Amino acid sequence: MSTNNENGTVSRARYYADPDASAHELLNNAAELLQYARGLTELLAEFVHESDTVDCRRMALSLDAVAALTQMGAHCAAEAHARLSWEGSAAKTDTIDTH
Repeated sequence: MSTNNENGTVSRARYYADPDASAHELLNNAAELLQYARGLTELLAEFVHESDTVDCRRMALSLDAVAALTQMGAHCAAEAHARLSWEGSAAKTDTIDTH
């Protein structure tokens, strides 16, 4: 969720990847986080459709949670992409060095 620090800037949740995780594990984590965000979004939409009044404070907190899950999922996917690129370039370097 987002919070304001003493400078008034917004900071979001971060995903810190396990250094030993494979790119496939990271992509699975990203998919899981994004599924949580989707599920929470659907739940919020259902509550809004069925409710006569909306508690704006709770809705804002819930939307912050969706944003945090989405941000973490995107960061996790980006980390997986970086690892795949790194592994691919390392493999090309190994191939070049053997000749």
